[in-house]
Amino acid sequence: MAGFLEAVLSTLSRLDPRSVIDILIVAVIVYWILLLIQGTTAVALVRGMVTLILLAALLGNVFDLVVLTWVLRNSIPAFLVSLPILFQPELRRALERLGRTSRFVGRTGASNETVRALEQIAVACRRFSDRKWGALIVLERDTGLGEYSDTGVEIDGLVSVDFLMSIFLPNSQLHDGAIIIRGDRVVAAGCLLPLTETLLSDQHIGTRHRAGVGITERTDAISVIVSEETGTISLANNGRFVRNLDESKLKKILPALLQPQTSSSWFSSLKKGVHRPARIQRREETAKLDL
Repeated sequence: MAGFLEAVLSTLSRLDPRSVIDILIVAVIVYWILLLIQGTTAVALVRGMVTLILLAALLGNVFDLVVLTWVLRNSIPAFLVSLPILFQPELRRALERLGRTSRFVGRTGASNETVRALEQIAVACRRFSDRKWGALIVLERDTGLGEYSDTGVEIDGLVSVDFLMSIFLPNSQLHDGAIIIRGDRVVAAGCLLPLTETLLSDQHIGTRHRAGVGITERTDAISVIVSEETGTISLANNGRFVRNLDESKLKKILPALLQPQTSSSWFSSLKKGVHRPARIQRREETAKLDL
């Protein structure tokens, strides 16, 4: 024990300000990576990989297993090469966040036309809910959604209640797909979106809701979902899912989510509970939205 303490003190005595800064930068990067993979299947993947490596290293050292140690040592380069493939969604999300310069300089906020469009969306969702019409509306923010709008029918129409209701009319050709809205214009309808993998255990979540959450995991878009079975209005943002909204709440929430974010708000997002379960976060967000 005394030898271990001496080794620790000797290491600390060799630290200089540059080494401390180096360690802090690495710690922030690791913390950010943990935040990105929180609530995804990557968490279990990382846990399994770390457990396998530690177990193999322990067995090799304790029982002096030469072959196992050799395999473990020589498999590290292949392991590093496989990381971008295994964690492609998380790496893509990280690079997209770094590329959004507006996170640091701030957006200009929603225009009057966009605010009017958001009000029209809120009214339309209330009517969908009353009639139990299924709907999936995606609002584009900083990240372009061109690759997803290309999967649907190009429209370029002004957002209005009647227009939205004509799109999501039951049994219409565009009813089952998503519409993508940029500003106050409907860019495309009948679009196909990626499905989330974090809600697979919830039997009450259908394909429309999985798609609405999935697009917010890969981009910074906002999606509004109306259930065809229950008429419940839900909202997804940043991979998180909130239910039981109404017209008045949507009119308050949507403009607030489109407001510019400063660097301080970006930094505060890094501090959001890495160690808090996702169900607790959803419960807290639901309370915040209960305006």
